[in-house]
Amino acid sequence: MPHLITTLGPKAAGELGMILPHEHVFVDLRTWDQPGYAQADPADVVRLMAPEIKRARAAGVTALVECSTGGVGRRADIDRVVSEATGFPIAVPTGFYREPWIPDWVHAAREDALHDLMRRELTEGIEATGVPAAWVKLSAGDDGLTATEAKILRAAAKAAAGVNAVIGSHTIRGRVVRDQLAIIEAAGYTPARFIWIHTQAEPDFALHLEMARRGCWIEYDNIGWEDDAPHIERIQRVLDAGLGDHLLLSHDRGWYDPAQPGGGVPKPYTYLSETFLPKLKAAGMDDATIRQLTIDNPFRAFAR
Repeated sequence: MPHLITTLGPKAAGELGMILPHEHVFVDLRTWDQPGYAQADPADVVRLMAPEIKRARAAGVTALVECSTGGVGRRADIDRVVSEATGFPIAVPTGFYREPWIPDWVHAAREDALHDLMRRELTEGIEATGVPAAWVKLSAGDDGLTATEAKILRAAAKAAAGVNAVIGSHTIRGRVVRDQLAIIEAAGYTPARFIWIHTQAEPDFALHLEMARRGCWIEYDNIGWEDDAPHIERIQRVLDAGLGDHLLLSHDRGWYDPAQPGGGVPKPYTYLSETFLPKLKAAGMDDATIRQLTIDNPFRAFAR
């Protein structure tokens, strides 16, 4: 039976409702070599983020996917502390971000060493947290994959294939997604276990449909950051193409930022529930479709 791997243990579909597939609890977008990078008192993070998680739960959210990966301040230990303080499950990734956030040791590492690390985090746990990674998060440059980004992806594809984990990539251009899928397939894995994160940033809608038809997930994940009308139009076009079972929706919100005084000012995880979904209903979307987009799809994408 498929389960979503979380900070509170594996969760079956019947234990969960709405899942937000792209959010952040803790993130540091400075490069890894900056003073104070990814450093914070977990208690401070709890004080800032627990109220946001409680508001999300009150709005119907039952789990969220942490998208902070290696290179942008992943702190699985802090995710676990926040999760336990709120009783709220969080799915945490293994993997590494793109240039220039890739640490020197990853540039120098052999592909098999990166594979072993990601496989270990997917199966045994991240660092000393005891929390296994639920999925693999990585990225690609806007102009194409660098040699190290391609190395990370090859290692990730092999590691993910061993446990049927999904790979999600922050990739802005659809033509780069083509290159990523070619690498994944050459490694013996499948586009069906790939999420194109930030699909909405690609202006060529034909590429959205192309990737969905190839089997990968497309993710519109900046809901609440800009006008809702283009999102609603894109979603309807995906549904009209018969590809609603390949679509994910989220905010890309949160988060505690150690580069900001007091962690900064978080953005709530509630816009989708409280504002956007009512607009979808007003536009004629039925409850079954909304359930598919917010409950069924994210579970199918991330569960293994």
